[in-house]
Amino acid sequence: MTAKEIDDVFGAGPLSERFDEAYAFASELHREQLRKIGRVPYVSHLLRVAGLALDFGASEDVAIAALLHDAVEDCGGMATEAIIRERFGDFVADVVLETSDSTTADANRKAPWRERKEAYLAHLRTGSEAAALVSGCDKLDNVTSLIRATQIAGSETTLSRFKGGASDLIWYYESVAAILQERGAPIADELTAAIERLKKILGGK
Repeated sequence: MTAKEIDDVFGAGPLSERFDEAYAFASELHREQLRKIGRVPYVSHLLRVAGLALDFGASEDVAIAALLHDAVEDCGGMATEAIIRERFGDFVADVVLETSDSTTADANRKAPWRERKEAYLAHLRTGSEAAALVSGCDKLDNVTSLIRATQIAGSETTLSRFKGGASDLIWYYESVAAILQERGAPIADELTAAIERLKKILGGK
């Protein structure tokens, strides 16, 4: 393909006010949340996931779903899903649901970690291409954030903030990467490479 042909078919192009509205909503929902290490605002993760999705050619709707991918899981369950569906449409709401491992508003009523992750993996195998891309971007940012946190705080301190230990985290991320490889998702290679780097930093755990 020529450069012009690629320009014509690849990427979302200029974003509209809908993206601005989605970012404002995501910021409102997650404003008081922080990443697991230090005092990094959680919204930094949402912006990187949306940015990665756009870099991989996502449409504006997929990028909006990337901004909101944790909204149902972490900020109100299905009541939040209803707001997303009303404000941003069925497609965005469906992708957000596909990339949520829990839809309960009560964190204390979530299923056990391993059970939720296994259900997530099962759905990822047959879910939409949009959800696969958002999932890959989410996991790639999580893995690279783990690498940064480990370099700053050390592996013991970093891993103590996560419900799954090193072996569980590696199992989960490798499982996601394997499914994305099977599906031919463009992000799979970057995710696999990042996981290998994380494994080296953690000493092969």
